[in-house]
Amino acid sequence: MASKGKATITDVARAAGVSTATAGRVLGGYGYTSDDKKEQVLKAAQSLGYRPNALARSLITGKTRTLGVVAGDIQSPFYASVLRGISNVAEANGFGLLITNSDESQPKEIHSVELLAQKQVDGLIVTPSDTRKARHLHNLRAMSVPLVLIDRAVAGLMVDRVATDNIAAAEQAVRHLIAAGHRRIGIVAELVDEESGSLDTFLARAVAGDPIESETLYPSWQRLLGYIRAHRIEGLPIDPRLTLRAGSYSATAAQTVVPALMAAPEAPTALFTTDGTMSEGTMRALAELQLSIPQDLSIICFDDLDWMGFHRPGITTVAQPRLAMGEAAARMLLERIRGEDYPPRTVLMPAELIERGSVARL
Repeated sequence: MASKGKATITDVARAAGVSTATAGRVLGGYGYTSDDKKEQVLKAAQSLGYRPNALARSLITGKTRTLGVVAGDIQSPFYASVLRGISNVAEANGFGLLITNSDESQPKEIHSVELLAQKQVDGLIVTPSDTRKARHLHNLRAMSVPLVLIDRAVAGLMVDRVATDNIAAAEQAVRHLIAAGHRRIGIVAELVDEESGSLDTFLARAVAGDPIESETLYPSWQRLLGYIRAHRIEGLPIDPRLTLRAGSYSATAAQTVVPALMAAPEAPTALFTTDGTMSEGTMRALAELQLSIPQDLSIICFDDLDWMGFHRPGITTVAQPRLAMGEAAARMLLERIRGEDYPPRTVLMPAELIERGSVARL
């Protein structure tokens, strides 16, 4: 008999008094076996210290019990929390994770998707780097590979998606500043290129209330829409000079564009930053300008990062439900892997405005 911990399916079958095929079905979790024989096999496997061969099982069942994830930037606190949520659900359901990083680059994203497909993951969770051109993701859908998008949508791709309700969250934050008496509110955002036209064109359309397809916009553009909507609701004009476009996912880019705005004759009394990266760059610029918060300038930041609670005064933030987003995405993916056939679902989660000490009343 094989030594404990090195038993084979043949050893288990012999000890249980069943065929090797029956033992394989029980230990592989596929096909039908009577309860009596299942119990015999499981007892024999436990007695012998049998450990399943994951590769062999995947060849038989076509399943590896592994989820693939393509994150935009695994160094970002946003993705770190989302990945933790995915991991919590995967582990609780006996699935492993293969995590890759795209660095917001579509060529890297395509390579990551191809790599995970070669590893035969049972399904993928992806943060798409391009919301318009994503043929590789459409190909996955055409091949019936279970797929869930997180944070962003892709035009024409009908799959499950989890995201924050960015427009409503940004509107709430800006209206909070307006309620405190602020009338000149700057916004610092990546605003990477949009096919809908220039920033001026986008602002003109949004201010006029023209219909804008918002679902496939990048989050910073959605948050800009919330900023504009808050002004429209409160009856305040939009000054395009208060919209700072960093143009990339870079704290340095944000740091570069802030000083000129603060040196202008009609400088803002408050700023709204659209994510943690923009917040980091903005705070560096304000420190270099020796501006005090909230005495010289009020600020609300989108994304609640650890340092915002430690800063004195504390920074008022819009906290995304990052852990819950990851958990929801993983649950939805597991449902698809199990064969659930719902119509594609979009889950928009509310954010929470956490008030600290960075907003002064005027």
